[in-house]
Amino acid sequence: MRLSARRLNRTLLQRQHLLSRTDATPHHLVRHLVGLQAQENLPPYLSLAARLTSFDPDEVTAGLEERSLVRLLTMRGTVHLLVAADALPLRAWTTPVHEREIRVSQAIGAARDVDREEFRARLSALLADGPMPQKAIGVALAEHFPDVPPTQLGQLARSVAPLVQCPPRGTWKGSGGVVYQHADRWLGLPAAEPDVEEIVRRYLRAYGPASAADVTAWSGVTGLAAVVKSMDDLVTLEDSKGKLLYDLPGMELADEDDEAPVRLLGQYDNVWLSHAGRDRVTDPESRKLWMGVNGGQASTVFADGMLVGLWRVTDGRVEILDTLRTLTRRERSELADEVDRVNALLDR
Repeated sequence: MRLSARRLNRTLLQRQHLLSRTDATPHHLVRHLVGLQAQENLPPYLSLAARLTSFDPDEVTAGLEERSLVRLLTMRGTVHLLVAADALPLRAWTTPVHEREIRVSQAIGAARDVDREEFRARLSALLADGPMPQKAIGVALAEHFPDVPPTQLGQLARSVAPLVQCPPRGTWKGSGGVVYQHADRWLGLPAAEPDVEEIVRRYLRAYGPASAADVTAWSGVTGLAAVVKSMDDLVTLEDSKGKLLYDLPGMELADEDDEAPVRLLGQYDNVWLSHAGRDRVTDPESRKLWMGVNGGQASTVFADGMLVGLWRVTDGRVEILDTLRTLTRRERSELADEVDRVNALLDR
């Protein structure tokens, strides 16, 4: 079956719960989406508010404090908000991504050349008594690696080991610097090997139909083509250009005519970061509008399934900055409702 770009757009939004909101809990949705991009504090809250019929941000705070949710470097070498059970296997699976970062990162610099086994042992000993701020970790490690700047040692630590960002980092309107602890100690869970085929299946449930290259774009993990091709429980489809796509049997495909309402999302959201072409919900003009020198420059407005504008928080309220086209009367009404919804969230 060959699928049009519009049908793939609507199917993605349906699986992301962006066509209509879901009554799921935040924990259920975080698991379904295989994590939320959480490099900044606000975007995961906006991601949940856009997808849930009812959302209390304090549920995320409680999850972080009770350790059923966790913030950890995983896919694409960025911080994700994850359910506890996903943290260790996803971190193990994305190890090659973090190793690439160690090789090229200017922030890590000369620290990449230290003896890795000794470094891990020193880091483990440092955190044996409890979490520590990143700066303090770097300073303490510099006593054992005096030829390397403490800031570089601190950066290496977060890439070498599965270090959780402990609360209050990431809590709703919480303040404080980055404080780390080993994920297994923080969660009280043993190290876990990833089930790569099951990760692919979960990706397809939330982002499919998709290609092996799409799974790599989402995760940063390469060499997945052979894995996907070997999975005989998948079905194959094609996009409008004939590119091979994979999906789970029995998964619903949305209709081209399904309405895609206006949604306000954060500066980053996996809905547009998880496909190789990034054209499911964006186009070159909208990406140019969004992209700044060092990444996304504002939060995003979606209408009719596509990125069409930018917004930001100004004095605690939503400020619409720019749109690529004139919104229809219906879209303007939906945008007003979404602005009210996000303002109510920001007021909490």
